[in-house]
Amino acid sequence: MAILGIETIIYGVSDMAECTRFWQDFGLKLTGQADDRVSFEVLSGSKVILLHADDPALPPRNFEGDGVRLTVWGVDTQDNLEQLVKRVERRVPVRREADGSAFFQAPDGQYLGLRVWAKRPVLSVADPVNTPGNIVRLNQHRQWRMRAIPKTINHVVFYTDNYVESFEFYRDCLNFRYSDHSKGIGIFARADGTYEHHSIFWVNARMPFAPGGHGFLHTAFGVDDIDEVMIGANIMEKQGWQKTADEKTGGISRHRISSAIYYYVKCPAGGEAEYHADTDYLDDNWVPRAWDYRFGSLMWANARPAAFTEAVTSWDMTFDPDQASFEPYRDGTGPDGMKPRPLAPREMEAQSN
Repeated sequence: MAILGIETIIYGVSDMAECTRFWQDFGLKLTGQADDRVSFEVLSGSKVILLHADDPALPPRNFEGDGVRLTVWGVDTQDNLEQLVKRVERRVPVRREADGSAFFQAPDGQYLGLRVWAKRPVLSVADPVNTPGNIVRLNQHRQWRMRAIPKTINHVVFYTDNYVESFEFYRDCLNFRYSDHSKGIGIFARADGTYEHHSIFWVNARMPFAPGGHGFLHTAFGVDDIDEVMIGANIMEKQGWQKTADEKTGGISRHRISSAIYYYVKCPAGGEAEYHADTDYLDDNWVPRAWDYRFGSLMWANARPAAFTEAVTSWDMTFDPDQASFEPYRDGTGPDGMKPRPLAPREMEAQSN
């Protein structure tokens, strides 16, 4: 075991007051507030920090708009951190700080950190679920929730020019495990000290709905159950926050690949914030799978992005322990039947150089 999950994510934001209000409404605990820095945490000890978008303490801007500018992964021991740093240094330069933390830029543009982390244990007591013919909660009322209280940061999602290469850097340098592949869309992977289905998801930046280069998409926060997702969604809507980046889509739904119940909210700090519950939990006995992107992404939401609405009539999932499904997508192209968007100007300039 080495990487325990996300220790800190740092956003660069344009409107500190609006972003502070959002995260308080979302259910994060405010732990520090000043004109130039606001900090929150969840029950596991993971932190969310807001800095002004032009704060010199942030890594250089490498995507348009606000969003996560630095992701710090928590490591269980200093010895394990040093082993990871040795791996990373073979690929990219590493900057060290006095407390032993290490910082670097991944080849795909993400700015990352490694820091020893005393992750706090989280206690969750799930209510038994009654179903017709299977009574497991007899003469017992369910607990009544008044608001969502995120307990963990389950994962982050970024756009990338080449999601296969992005995953392989994390696999080879940071010991991440391959979970599943949405063919032509992206790869799900988990840190080796976690059990959530994925700790990170890289999305093909050349999809029609994507920005055409590196960018931030969303952060997912773990809550206990669908009740907590529902009360969180209701409170956010009551407070005036828009569900997803497109108010015509979304709603509470469930992902097919990871089984997770989710609700996305458009976030003024950049991208979206996600309530996330009942995901699949994995260990090293898991066998990764490759999915047709439509079959794997079928959702219960009453409206979905157009690219994902075409029906898939046959079962289209295969086991992929040898990562053979990656090969057709190493050049950054999209899945069959989906026309990739043109390269962004900065991509064309990079290729010409």
